[in-house]
Amino acid sequence: MTELRDHLMALADKAVAAGDGPRHAAPHPVNAVMISHWTEAMGDRNPAYTGPDAVAPPAMIQVWSMEGLSRDPAKEFRRPMDDVFDALDEAGYTGVVATNCEHTYHRYLSMGEELTSSTRMLDMVGPKRTALGEGYFVTWNVTWFSGDEPVAEMMFRLLKFQPLRPVEKAKREPYPLRPAVNDDTRFFWDGVQAGELRIQKCGGCGELRHPPGPVCPSCRSAERTHVVASGTGTVYSYVVHHHPPVPGQETPFVVAVVELPEGVRMVGNIVQCPIGEVYVGMPVRVTYQEMDDELTLPMWAPIPEEA
Repeated sequence: MTELRDHLMALADKAVAAGDGPRHAAPHPVNAVMISHWTEAMGDRNPAYTGPDAVAPPAMIQVWSMEGLSRDPAKEFRRPMDDVFDALDEAGYTGVVATNCEHTYHRYLSMGEELTSSTRMLDMVGPKRTALGEGYFVTWNVTWFSGDEPVAEMMFRLLKFQPLRPVEKAKREPYPLRPAVNDDTRFFWDGVQAGELRIQKCGGCGELRHPPGPVCPSCRSAERTHVVASGTGTVYSYVVHHHPPVPGQETPFVVAVVELPEGVRMVGNIVQCPIGEVYVGMPVRVTYQEMDDELTLPMWAPIPEEA
């Protein structure tokens, strides 16, 4: 074990010493179509992102460097820490869960700007014992450039862990991925336990909002209550999750954004439906799945069509 750790840490030290990797050109320039899709999906109606003098939402910086499904293998590039990730996979650290992501924006982006990005590995810490299994925390930084000008940065940290063996899982009854429950969200999870789908309501202007928060984004009131939703909705968008493995879930599975008639959207798994039959606009109804003796999660099942 010590020999393996020394090998992994040596690879990590080499990647850190390598500094910034090569610049990778974004597949598309900053454009209005992509911005429109992003703002619609996020529900962001800021007028600064539309019109002849529009700028790009800073939070979508990572979108510009994402490759599509039809990526060209001949143009693929390796980052400084890819050797580290390969070695972790070979050593059995195949599980992945993100733990931290911090963005820094230097300025707004204008239409037509062509970006490049480079990646620098910052550090690796481990092995650490976690509820998911033993693993290493890997941290890196991505910098986006317009020409030679840095315009944004992202610090990203994830845990590469060894998934618990079936025998170990049998001994660990609690579901490992548990939601954060605090003063803002407790009413929602109390509702789930009671079989109710609760939506936060502003005590000032009456606006409904989800996810819950401490302050109304419309009137800034801190007064809040909730209403009980009908429990139905339609699939607004969805993805099929294939990789990485998720503790307690068998891949592939569908994660959807569900639009409720009350006017908010919620994220949840689609169950009781073959993956190939899920579609945008599909009517669904909330269902509650017990993950362990204490945790129940709301999920979404299709509403059968009337004969």
